Amino acid sequence: MKELIRCNDPVLISYIVAILKDEGIDAVVLDEHTSILEGSIGAIQRRIMVIEEDHAAAQQILEDIGEAEVKG
Repeated sequence: MKELIRCNDPVLISYIVAILKDEGIDAVVLDEHTSILEGSIGAIQRRIMVIEEDHAAAQQILEDIGEAEVKG
């Protein structure tokens, strides 16, 4: 698995995962439960991961929707 993006915004994460799914790319969100437990501090970012074979295509999708630079 390869990290695609890190983000604290749950709405943006849901959006990205949905867009990837529509394109046939499975994504896994890591640190989701830890991030929820820590509250609104935002210290622990969630990571969207994809398999290495899909990483280039997923990165291109992020660039196309204008979210390639989101890191936190």
